Order: sequence, then C-alpha cells, then structure tokens
Amino acid sequence: MKFQEITFTDTNAKRLYKDYIGRVKHAVKDLSKENQHETLLEINSHIYEAFSLSKSNEVESLLDIFDKLGRPEIFLKELVAEKKLEEATRTFNPLKIIKALLLNITNGISYIIFLLLYLSLFSFVFLIFAKIFDPENVGFFYRNNDIFVLGKISSSSINYQQYEQLGNWFIPVMTVSAFILFVIITFLLKLSKRLKNK
Repeated sequence: MKFQEITFTDTNAKRLYKDYIGRVKHAVKDLSKENQHETLLEINSHIYEAFSLSKSNEVESLLDIFDKLGRPEIFLKELVAEKKLEEATRTFNPLKIIKALLLNITNGISYIIFLLLYLSLFSFVFLIFAKIFDPENVGFFYRNNDIFVLGKISSSSINYQQYEQLGNWFIPVMTVSAFILFVIITFLLKLSKRLKNK
C-alpha cells in the first residue's frame, strides 16, 4: 500500500501534519525501508481515523491527536528497537545484532544478558588474533588440579608451553566454537522474541 498524505484545507493544519510525519520518518530512519513504510502507514492511518471522527477544526483536531499519540521520538523508541532486533536476527549479522541489543537495553534484563553473551563472542575472536601474534603465551593451558587457562598467560619463569592442550588446533577450535556459540545465542534470541510476542 502506498503512503498518501492526508489533505487539509487549513495551511496551519497542513504544516502541523507534515512536521509530525517528518518527525515520525526521522524516528524510524534506522529501520529497513519496509518497516519504515509499514510504521508510517500505521501512524498515518491512526491520524486519519481520529481526524475523521473529530468535530473540532483541523488545527485543534490535529493538536489533540498528536497530544494523545505523543512525541514520535519517545513512543516509537521501543517499537524501533524491537523491529531492529527482528531485522538483525534474520540477517545473523553480529554488528546489527549488537546495535539492536543496545537499542533494547532498556526493555529488560534478558537483552542485557544477550548483549553480554554476544560481547563474549569477541573474546574468541580476540584469542584467535592473539594466538597469531603471540603463539607461545596464548592457548589452552591445562594440568589437572593446577592450571586452567584459556587465553594469554603472563611470561614468567615457569614454562607453561608443556601444558598447552590444543597447539596448532587452537585457532580452528576457537573459530568453530565462536561460530557455534554465535548461532546458538542468535537462535535463543529469536526464540525469546517469539515467546515474548505470544
């Protein structure tokens, strides 16, 4: 369905309407074109229906409608954050997911947990690069009841290299682990969104 502006006879009403629609467009600019269009149609439809039921003049009617709707920058914030998260989980793009989670941080503790889980994925990526640049001190060092280090050990007089468990397999194991964790977390995020919407 194509967006169609509501027509007004009063030029002040026309200006008020265009200003409000402009603010709506600005509030949803981070969404995909499809979601922007859908949100704009929904709000425009609401304005049209409320306007057609109003008995007062155009300017007063619009002011009442906008007062009831509220400021688009505020009431659309949660909707934009939710739709952005939906878009991000469909694409499996980690940067988009983190940006969407940051937008949703005020919407509950579960989003904070998911954000922390995604950020922990970057530790795997960091370890992969650290292993390339410092292969002697980065790895999975383990000795029963004594040493358990997944990461970087500080250089000391003790030679930990003998306790390295993965050796040349460290980078492939970290890469596969990061990918599997990423898919699991994204799947759980999609599932939590679905359960929340029911």
